[in-house]
Amino acid sequence: MIELSQQRLRIGWLATLFFPFFGIMLLPAQQPDAATVIQKVDAAVKARIDHLAGYTVTEHYAVYRGKDEIHPVAEMVVNTTYKQESGKSYVIVSQTGSALMRDLVLNAILDNEKRLNQPGVRESAWITSANYEMKLKADGPQPLDGRDCLVLDLIPKRKASYLIEGSLWVDAKDGSIVQLEGTASKNSSLVTGPTQMVRQYANIGGYPEATHLRAESSSFMFGETIVKVDYQDYRVELRPAG
Repeated sequence: MIELSQQRLRIGWLATLFFPFFGIMLLPAQQPDAATVIQKVDAAVKARIDHLAGYTVTEHYAVYRGKDEIHPVAEMVVNTTYKQESGKSYVIVSQTGSALMRDLVLNAILDNEKRLNQPGVRESAWITSANYEMKLKADGPQPLDGRDCLVLDLIPKRKASYLIEGSLWVDAKDGSIVQLEGTASKNSSLVTGPTQMVRQYANIGGYPEATHLRAESSSFMFGETIVKVDYQDYRVELRPAG
Protein backbone atom coordinates (compact mmCIF):
# COMPACT_ATOMS: atom_id res chain seq x y z
CA MET A 1 0.00 0.00 0.00
CA ILE A 2 2.82 2.38 0.87
CA GLU A 3 4.53 1.61 -2.49
CA LEU A 4 1.27 2.21 -4.38
CA SER A 5 0.77 5.55 -2.64
CA GLN A 6 4.30 6.57 -3.53
CA GLN A 7 3.67 5.69 -7.21
CA ARG A 8 0.52 7.80 -7.18
CA LEU A 9 2.44 10.70 -5.69
CA ARG A 10 5.08 10.43 -8.42
CA ILE A 11 2.41 10.32 -11.14
CA GLY A 12 0.66 13.31 -9.62
CA TRP A 13 3.92 15.24 -9.48
CA LEU A 14 4.68 14.45 -13.13
CA ALA A 15 1.17 15.55 -14.10
CA THR A 16 1.59 18.93 -12.42
CA LEU A 17 4.91 19.34 -14.24
CA PHE A 18 3.88 18.35 -17.77
CA PHE A 19 0.17 19.16 -18.07
CA PRO A 20 0.74 22.94 -18.12
CA PHE A 21 3.31 22.41 -20.87
CA PHE A 22 0.88 20.36 -22.93
CA GLY A 23 -1.82 22.97 -22.30
CA ILE A 24 0.42 25.61 -23.82
CA MET A 25 1.12 23.34 -26.78
CA LEU A 26 -2.61 22.92 -27.44
CA LEU A 27 -3.50 26.60 -27.35
CA PRO A 28 -4.49 28.04 -30.76
CA ALA A 29 -1.93 30.15 -32.60
CA GLN A 30 -2.02 33.75 -31.44
CA GLN A 31 -3.59 36.21 -33.88
CA PRO A 32 -0.90 38.53 -35.30
CA ASP A 33 -1.08 42.17 -34.35
CA ALA A 34 -2.83 44.10 -37.14
CA ALA A 35 -0.57 47.16 -36.87
CA THR A 36 2.53 44.97 -37.17
CA VAL A 37 1.17 43.20 -40.27
CA ILE A 38 0.33 46.52 -41.95
CA GLN A 39 3.83 47.81 -41.17
CA LYS A 40 5.23 44.70 -42.86
CA VAL A 41 3.09 45.34 -45.95
CA ASP A 42 4.32 48.94 -46.18
CA ALA A 43 7.92 47.85 -45.61
CA ALA A 44 7.71 45.18 -48.33
CA VAL A 45 6.38 47.70 -50.86
CA LYS A 46 9.10 50.20 -49.90
CA ALA A 47 11.82 47.54 -50.21
CA ARG A 48 10.70 46.76 -53.76
CA ILE A 49 10.64 50.45 -54.65
CA ASP A 50 14.08 51.06 -53.16
CA HIS A 51 15.79 48.05 -54.76
CA LEU A 52 14.05 47.49 -58.11
CA ALA A 53 15.71 49.48 -60.89
CA GLY A 54 13.60 47.93 -63.66
CA TYR A 55 12.50 44.79 -65.43
CA THR A 56 11.38 43.35 -68.74
CA VAL A 57 8.51 40.89 -69.10
CA THR A 58 6.46 39.28 -71.86
CA GLU A 59 2.73 39.83 -71.37
CA HIS A 60 0.05 37.77 -73.13
CA TYR A 61 -3.38 39.46 -73.25
CA ALA A 62 -6.58 37.64 -74.19
CA VAL A 63 -10.13 39.03 -74.40
CA TYR A 64 -13.20 36.79 -74.00
CA ARG A 65 -16.88 37.56 -74.51
CA GLY A 66 -19.82 36.22 -72.58
CA LYS A 67 -19.25 32.93 -70.76
CA ASP A 68 -16.73 31.61 -73.29
CA GLU A 69 -13.28 31.62 -71.67
CA ILE A 70 -11.80 29.18 -74.18
CA HIS A 71 -11.97 31.08 -77.47
CA PRO A 72 -10.56 34.61 -77.24
CA VAL A 73 -11.99 37.24 -79.55
CA ALA A 74 -8.73 39.19 -79.46
CA GLU A 75 -5.15 38.51 -78.34
CA MET A 76 -1.98 40.48 -78.02
CA VAL A 77 1.60 39.65 -77.00
CA VAL A 78 3.58 42.56 -75.65
CA ASN A 79 7.16 43.02 -74.49
CA THR A 80 7.07 45.41 -71.57
CA THR A 81 9.99 47.37 -70.15
CA TYR A 82 9.79 49.13 -66.80
CA LYS A 83 12.36 51.67 -65.63
CA GLN A 84 11.96 53.31 -62.26
CA GLU A 85 13.05 56.70 -63.58
CA SER A 86 10.68 56.76 -66.57
CA GLY A 87 7.90 54.15 -66.12
CA LYS A 88 6.63 51.59 -68.65
CA SER A 89 7.08 51.24 -72.39
CA TYR A 90 5.64 48.60 -74.74
CA VAL A 91 6.51 46.80 -77.95
CA ILE A 92 3.65 44.81 -79.51
CA VAL A 93 5.05 41.48 -80.72
CA SER A 94 1.84 40.06 -82.21
CA GLN A 95 -1.91 40.68 -82.24
CA THR A 96 -4.86 38.75 -83.61
CA GLY A 97 -8.63 38.82 -83.55
CA SER A 98 -11.04 41.74 -83.42
CA ALA A 99 -9.36 45.05 -84.21
CA LEU A 100 -12.17 46.84 -82.38
CA MET A 101 -11.61 44.86 -79.16
CA ARG A 102 -7.86 45.32 -79.40
CA ASP A 103 -8.27 49.06 -79.77
CA LEU A 104 -11.03 49.70 -77.23
CA VAL A 105 -9.92 47.14 -74.63
CA LEU A 106 -6.28 46.09 -74.93
CA ASN A 107 -4.76 49.34 -76.17
CA ALA A 108 -6.78 51.17 -73.52
CA ILE A 109 -5.28 48.90 -70.84
CA LEU A 110 -1.75 49.54 -72.10
CA ASP A 111 -2.30 53.30 -72.22
CA ASN A 112 -3.72 53.26 -68.70
CA GLU A 113 -0.83 51.18 -67.34
CA LYS A 114 1.68 53.50 -68.97
CA ARG A 115 0.03 56.53 -67.37
CA LEU A 116 -0.23 54.93 -63.94
CA ASN A 117 3.45 53.96 -63.87
CA GLN A 118 4.80 57.42 -64.55
CA PRO A 119 6.86 58.92 -61.73
CA GLY A 120 4.69 61.14 -59.61
CA VAL A 121 1.56 59.18 -60.53
CA ARG A 122 2.33 55.59 -59.53
CA GLU A 123 2.64 56.50 -55.84
CA SER A 124 -1.13 56.99 -55.71
CA ALA A 125 -1.69 53.37 -56.80
CA TRP A 126 0.68 51.61 -54.40
CA ILE A 127 -0.91 49.05 -52.09
CA THR A 128 0.11 50.73 -48.86
CA SER A 129 -1.59 52.22 -45.83
CA ALA A 130 -1.15 55.65 -47.44
CA ASN A 131 -3.76 54.71 -50.05
CA TYR A 132 -5.84 52.11 -48.21
CA GLU A 133 -7.48 51.41 -44.92
CA MET A 134 -6.32 47.87 -44.08
CA LYS A 135 -8.10 45.58 -41.64
CA LEU A 136 -6.62 42.22 -40.72
CA LYS A 137 -9.09 39.34 -40.92
CA ALA A 138 -9.27 37.14 -37.83
CA ASP A 139 -8.99 33.84 -39.71
CA GLY A 140 -5.26 33.46 -39.08
CA PRO A 141 -2.74 32.22 -41.66
CA GLN A 142 -4.16 30.58 -44.79
CA PRO A 143 -2.25 28.48 -47.35
CA LEU A 144 -2.08 29.99 -50.84
CA ASP A 145 0.30 28.92 -53.62
CA GLY A 146 2.43 27.03 -51.11
CA ARG A 147 2.79 30.01 -48.76
CA ASP A 148 1.23 30.84 -45.41
CA CYS A 149 -0.70 34.06 -45.97
CA LEU A 150 -2.56 36.60 -43.89
CA VAL A 151 -5.65 38.24 -45.38
CA LEU A 152 -6.54 41.92 -45.06
CA ASP A 153 -9.66 43.80 -46.08
CA LEU A 154 -8.79 46.72 -48.37
CA ILE A 155 -10.81 49.94 -48.38
CA PRO A 156 -9.49 52.71 -50.66
CA LYS A 157 -9.10 56.10 -49.01
CA ARG A 158 -10.49 57.71 -52.18
CA LYS A 159 -12.43 56.61 -55.26
CA ALA A 160 -10.31 55.74 -58.31
CA SER A 161 -10.48 53.15 -61.08
CA TYR A 162 -7.04 51.83 -60.12
CA LEU A 163 -7.80 51.41 -56.39
CA ILE A 164 -9.39 48.10 -55.44
CA GLU A 165 -11.93 47.46 -52.72
CA GLY A 166 -11.55 43.86 -51.67
CA SER A 167 -9.01 41.53 -50.09
CA LEU A 168 -5.24 41.32 -50.01
CA TRP A 169 -3.24 38.16 -49.30
CA VAL A 170 0.28 38.77 -47.99
CA ASP A 171 3.09 36.46 -46.96
CA ALA A 172 2.81 35.92 -43.20
CA LYS A 173 6.59 36.18 -42.79
CA ASP A 174 7.49 39.36 -44.65
CA GLY A 175 4.23 41.03 -45.73
CA SER A 176 4.93 40.76 -49.46
CA ILE A 177 1.91 40.64 -51.77
CA VAL A 178 0.69 37.20 -52.91
CA GLN A 179 -2.79 37.96 -54.28
CA LEU A 180 -5.14 40.92 -54.73
CA GLU A 181 -8.86 40.45 -55.33
CA GLY A 182 -11.72 42.91 -55.50
CA THR A 183 -13.64 45.54 -57.42
CA ALA A 184 -12.46 48.87 -58.76
CA SER A 185 -13.68 51.60 -56.42
CA LYS A 186 -14.67 53.77 -59.40
CA ASN A 187 -15.80 52.85 -62.92
CA SER A 188 -13.27 53.63 -65.60
CA SER A 189 -16.05 54.37 -68.11
CA LEU A 190 -19.61 55.65 -68.03
CA VAL A 191 -20.79 52.72 -70.15
CA THR A 192 -19.21 49.88 -68.17
CA GLY A 193 -20.02 48.37 -64.83
CA PRO A 194 -17.49 47.89 -62.02
CA THR A 195 -14.41 45.86 -62.96
CA GLN A 196 -13.83 42.80 -60.80
CA MET A 197 -10.29 41.47 -60.78
CA VAL A 198 -7.88 38.94 -59.32
CA ARG A 199 -4.13 39.47 -59.64
CA GLN A 200 -1.63 36.86 -58.51
CA TYR A 201 2.02 37.45 -57.64
CA ALA A 202 5.20 35.42 -57.23
CA ASN A 203 8.58 36.17 -55.71
CA ILE A 204 10.87 36.99 -58.64
CA GLY A 205 14.34 38.35 -58.02
CA GLY A 206 13.47 38.69 -54.34
CA TYR A 207 10.36 40.85 -54.83
CA PRO A 208 6.70 40.25 -55.78
CA GLU A 209 5.82 40.55 -59.47
CA ALA A 210 2.47 39.91 -61.14
CA THR A 211 2.12 36.50 -62.79
CA HIS A 212 -1.58 36.38 -63.75
CA LEU A 213 -4.53 38.75 -63.96
CA ARG A 214 -8.21 38.11 -64.57
CA ALA A 215 -10.52 41.12 -64.92
CA GLU A 216 -14.25 40.99 -65.64
CA SER A 217 -16.63 43.82 -66.53
CA SER A 218 -19.85 44.40 -68.44
CA SER A 219 -21.07 47.13 -70.76
CA PHE A 220 -24.06 48.06 -72.92
CA MET A 221 -21.89 47.75 -76.02
CA PHE A 222 -20.00 44.49 -75.43
CA GLY A 223 -21.89 42.70 -72.68
CA GLU A 224 -19.74 40.61 -70.36
CA THR A 225 -16.03 40.95 -71.14
CA ILE A 226 -13.17 39.06 -69.51
CA VAL A 227 -9.51 39.98 -69.91
CA LYS A 228 -6.76 37.60 -68.88
CA VAL A 229 -3.08 38.51 -68.71
CA ASP A 230 -0.18 36.09 -68.23
CA TYR A 231 3.24 37.52 -67.35
CA GLN A 232 6.28 35.44 -68.33
CA ASP A 233 10.06 35.59 -68.71
CA TYR A 234 10.81 38.31 -66.19
CA ARG A 235 14.29 39.78 -66.25
CA VAL A 236 14.72 41.88 -63.13
CA GLU A 237 17.34 44.59 -62.67
CA LEU A 238 18.16 45.49 -59.06
CA ARG A 239 19.99 48.54 -57.79
CA PRO A 240 23.59 47.93 -56.68
CA ALA A 241 23.84 47.23 -52.97
CA GLY A 242 25.00 50.19 -50.91
